[in-house]
Amino acid sequence: MALNMIRKLAAASVLLLSCSAAVSAQTLVFTAIPDEDETKLVERFRGIADYLSENLDVDVRYIPVKSYAAAVSAFRNNQVQLAWFGGLSGVQARSLVPGSQAIAQGVEDQAFYSHIIAHKSTGLDEAENLPEDLRGKTFTFGSKGSTSGRLIPEYYIREAFNEAPDEVFSRVGFSGNHTRTLRLVEAGTYEVGAINFAVWDKETKDGNVDTDAVKVIWTTPSYPNYQWSIRGDADETFGDGFTDRVQQALLNMKDKELLDSFPRSGFIPVSNDAYKPIEVVGKQIGIID
Repeated sequence: MALNMIRKLAAASVLLLSCSAAVSAQTLVFTAIPDEDETKLVERFRGIADYLSENLDVDVRYIPVKSYAAAVSAFRNNQVQLAWFGGLSGVQARSLVPGSQAIAQGVEDQAFYSHIIAHKSTGLDEAENLPEDLRGKTFTFGSKGSTSGRLIPEYYIREAFNEAPDEVFSRVGFSGNHTRTLRLVEAGTYEVGAINFAVWDKETKDGNVDTDAVKVIWTTPSYPNYQWSIRGDADETFGDGFTDRVQQALLNMKDKELLDSFPRSGFIPVSNDAYKPIEVVGKQIGIID
């Protein structure tokens, strides 16, 4: 009888150790909306994965996705537990997973803005208001699910012309990301396009923009944009307080090379409430049900 008890205790110990090992071996997987060329994103987020793994003492892995919708789906399906979303994609993703939270945004994301850029052939110059001369031009947004490349520019186009973009422009396209929008307008494939200021500034600073061929002609008012969002069941999966630990790790990020790759000067706390204006605009123009 004593021998049987010892065997049961030994088996229980092995089971407990196995469970503990499974918990400690849990991998935090994250993704990001594909708002730039994939090679740039992979380089940036591999660095973030290494940083988070070191600071959280868990395995952390970044997986790329092909579209904004795929990023939202991965979050919904628990294929990723953490994501770098734009304002709109974050609102969409958090609505699908109860308890999910926006936990950090870039300093610059408190007051983000978009540019309307134009090819030199249009003859358009920078102005305070969207010019009537935009009518009849060809126009490209970024991704259909982009806050800065579609949602906000479309809102102001509708406000200025009292018409949908398809009625204002002779042809409307969706490039897929900000970098491609820049290249398409720079080449004259589209006469005008919408791009976020962060990509424009970084590409200009790096010498990747032919400023003789393309220029900014209008800038939107500011709005809240990108943020890190984490699933509502993260603490259940990784242990009590894990969400707070992830937030703190992001807020403590000081590596200039990592921050410059976003580009952001740092991260600050944020909550879901900050993105209510995005939800309102999304519903107004029919992107959010």
